[in-house]
Amino acid sequence: MPPPSSLVFCGTPSFAVPTLEKLVETGFALRLVVTQPDRPKGRGMEFSPSPVKKRALELELPISQPDKIKNNEDFKGRLSAINPDAIIVVGYGRIIPSWMLGLPVFGNLNLHGSLLPKYRGAAPIQWAIARGETVTGVTTMRIDAGLDTGDILLQQEIPIAPEDTADSLSPRMAATGADLMIETLRGLQSGTIHPRQQDDTNATLAPILEKEDGRIDFHLTAVEILNRLRGFTPWPGAFTSFRNKNLHIWSAKETDGNLKKAEIRVDDGHVFVGCGAESAIELLEVQIEGKKRTPAIDFIHGYRPYAGERLGLSR
Repeated sequence: MPPPSSLVFCGTPSFAVPTLEKLVETGFALRLVVTQPDRPKGRGMEFSPSPVKKRALELELPISQPDKIKNNEDFKGRLSAINPDAIIVVGYGRIIPSWMLGLPVFGNLNLHGSLLPKYRGAAPIQWAIARGETVTGVTTMRIDAGLDTGDILLQQEIPIAPEDTADSLSPRMAATGADLMIETLRGLQSGTIHPRQQDDTNATLAPILEKEDGRIDFHLTAVEILNRLRGFTPWPGAFTSFRNKNLHIWSAKETDGNLKKAEIRVDDGHVFVGCGAESAIELLEVQIEGKKRTPAIDFIHGYRPYAGERLGLSR
């Protein structure tokens, strides 16, 4: 089988940009970059291109932004005319239809942000941190008709530091994944990669994040709450309510405590909150709805929380 000399790249978010750049840098022929349509953003709701489109324009690569791809005959005709040897997919945000799966000889190759079969789904980086993992990784796989169920090609482990958030971990994983995709393509060229089936019995899911995932459940332990705070930074974050207003917790740490769940205690300029299993957190940086982010000491001075007051809804 000849080496892949003609590629199509499908991607949208910042996580996909390092792979796009590495493919160009390494000399692979990118015949087309496919990304999602420009979306309205910001207060002015002006249309903004995806990070992949921005970089593809800078690299002077041809771009396509179809609204839909499953039954898009124009798009199907364009890809068929290119007849790519492989289609590289990194965070594209669309389900790859069967006609695309069968088009390239080397298949549709996906970079996924977990050590599959763990954390299949849309938010693997966030859920790995939120569930207290200390090691994650990236996987290259050949896409099939299932949700992240295709054969594994290569994998690389990546440690999760205690202070890591989804925001800090994602760029490291993207860079490692870009190198792994190049290694995968070269391995397919040389015939040294041996695809292996995933063990579905070990699969876990990482569903797309919803706003409500960020609501703090103070029945959880302090460690569990802090893991979710880190995993859900920057969105949806970690939040609760205080005096009928949303309270976003930007930073906190585990501490000793003998408090009821969600109960507040103020002591010498520090704010402590009770959690599950007789654990507690100290609030370090918070933001009341409609106000700016502020250190906990300013929250104390501005709102004077009293002993026994509670956050959120107690059950």
